[in-house]
This record gives sequence, C-alpha cells and structure tokens, in this order.
Amino acid sequence: WLRRTTHYLFIVVVAVNSTLLTINAGDYIFYTDWAWTSFVVFSISQSTMLAVGAIYCMLFTGVPGTATYYATIMTIYTWVAKGAWFALGYPMDFVTVPIWIPSAMLLDLTYWATRRNKHAAIIIGGTLIGLSLPMFNMINLLLIRDPLEVAFKYPRPTLPPYMTPIEPQVGKFYNSPVALGSGAGAVLTVPIAALGAKLNTWTYRWMAA
Repeated sequence: WLRRTTHYLFIVVVAVNSTLLTINAGDYIFYTDWAWTSFVVFSISQSTMLAVGAIYCMLFTGVPGTATYYATIMTIYTWVAKGAWFALGYPMDFVTVPIWIPSAMLLDLTYWATRRNKHAAIIIGGTLIGLSLPMFNMINLLLIRDPLEVAFKYPRPTLPPYMTPIEPQVGKFYNSPVALGSGAGAVLTVPIAALGAKLNTWTYRWMAA
C-alpha cells in the first residue's frame, strides 16, 4: 500500500513541476496573444513536455492509464493558475490551458494495446502525441476570443517593446501551422519519449543507491 501511494505521490510531484516548467518556458505558450502567432513552437514544446513526463510516469508504474492521470494533474494545476489570473482582473480567455489529456490517452491506449511494450509506447505513442496535440490545441484556440483583441485590451506592462503583439501572418510563412506543428512534433516527440523512458533507468539506480 505504501509503495503504491508513494508511486502516485511521485507522479503528482513530477506533473506539478513539469507544469511549472512549461509555464516558465515562455509567456507566448500560455498567453493567447502569442499562442496563435507562435503556434508551431507552442505545439512542439507542449508535445515534448507531455511525452517526456507522461511516458516516464507510465513506465514507472507499468500501469496503462497513468499517462492520462499525469496529464489530468497538469491540466488541473494550470486551471488553478488560470483562476489566479482571473482573480487579478484578467479575462478568462487571457490564459490558454493546453489540451493534454486526449494525447495522453492515446499514449495509454498504445501501451495497453501492445501489452505494455515499452518500445511501441515510445515509437507509436510518441508519434501519436506529436500528431494529435496540435490539432486539439488549435480547436481549443478557435473556441476562445480573438487573441489580438485580448492582447491589446490587456497589455502586459512587463512586455518589452520588441515583443509587442503584432498582426499574425500565418499564411505568409506556412499555410498550416497545425500541419507543421504535427509534423515537427511527431518527429521530435519520439526521441524525447525515449528520453522519458530512459529516465526510469536512472531513477531506479538512484533509488537503489
């Protein structure tokens, strides 16, 4: 019982810390004024952050479903942060909570369907995270108010002049940020998932020391 409780407490700690790391990775990830114009960077960072933590916790317990549990903790913790900004007087749409849970469910499904095959989870599950997360997040952004409207109505006083939100030029550089984000994410998430799996080896060695 104590071992199982320790496992899940460990997952909570990893999920909370990874959420903090994701938030601190850059305001453009969470604030809607930058989430749209930097969608590809947003997609890659979210996919890799989810993959490394989710597969680490899932393989640590060996239980399909742990990745979804991990993503749920990240989501709840970020909604708490969103609520804190709302309490400060900002609109609800000011902070965008990434959609992690469905992609984590795909990772769990892969692990379960392949009878807990670690390599299948890395290759197939990692690819599915990279492919799916940009699609879920674009749907998420389409359902909120215009990011530029929010950005100009609530400017951040700490934002330096060179980071002032500008009119997005999505079509000028690439036709589909979702396709580019999914493609890049699918390629980069696999080696990052492998890193998450490797972290278990180091954890076990540390625990045994």
